[in-house]
Amino acid sequence: RTEFLYLNREDLPGEEEQFQAYKEVLEAMAPREVVIRTLDVGGDKELPYLGLAKESNPFLGYRAIRVCLDRPEMFKTQLRALLRASVYGKLGIMFPMISSLEEVRRAKGMLAQVREELVSEGVAVSEEVEVGIMIEIPAAAVMSDVLAREVDFFSIGTNDLIQYTTAVDRLNGKIASLYTPYHPAVLRLVRQVIENGHKFGIWVGMCGEAAGDQALIPLLLGMGLDEFSMSAISVLESRELLGRLNYAEAQARVTEVLALGTAAEVKEALKKF
Repeated sequence: RTEFLYLNREDLPGEEEQFQAYKEVLEAMAPREVVIRTLDVGGDKELPYLGLAKESNPFLGYRAIRVCLDRPEMFKTQLRALLRASVYGKLGIMFPMISSLEEVRRAKGMLAQVREELVSEGVAVSEEVEVGIMIEIPAAAVMSDVLAREVDFFSIGTNDLIQYTTAVDRLNGKIASLYTPYHPAVLRLVRQVIENGHKFGIWVGMCGEAAGDQALIPLLLGMGLDEFSMSAISVLESRELLGRLNYAEAQARVTEVLALGTAAEVKEALKKF
């Protein structure tokens, strides 16, 4: 989550500062892959020095990949730092808040341009950098069969996918009860994304609180989710649970659960997994 490099300061982090941060992480985790998400600001993450205007609907506004594509020099600085660091481990680059094929192609185009510039400067760059996108907008989930042909992996961002699918502001306490990962529409979109990803030979992960939800993990496993990304506090318990589950049995229950009509029914059915 690279926005932490940009927060609590008065100006943008430079290429060298970012390079050192990414290099340190990649070296520490090698030979395991590290997926680094490009800058995701706006919404509830403000950077005063960027001069982002106040918006009536910030979660639907000028944020994440939209900001980066609109400010190419800022974006290219981050991409240069990432590619320079790529030779120190196994790097995956992930673009957030994708809503269209055009955005994917523009972001990939800028990445390719930066790669060419670095190579022409004699800078070493890894040839094995995976490029993926976050699926957190319903439009991307519905178009996931098309998007899967353009990238190496998907990561389903459930926190935003839930609020965008159900039109529930996850920060609004008055409607907090309507914000649920058990909503059948959300779960159907998740299954669609996983199936489309696998159809075109890419792996599908999930980041967001749902990936560490003990009740949901058996269902997600049955859907074929390849990677569960969660807060550190949930890892041991979730790993132990996954070790006890039978994939074939979990797979056999998916259709039954997704045929249910309410979040309450889904939650009750998951207790029997």
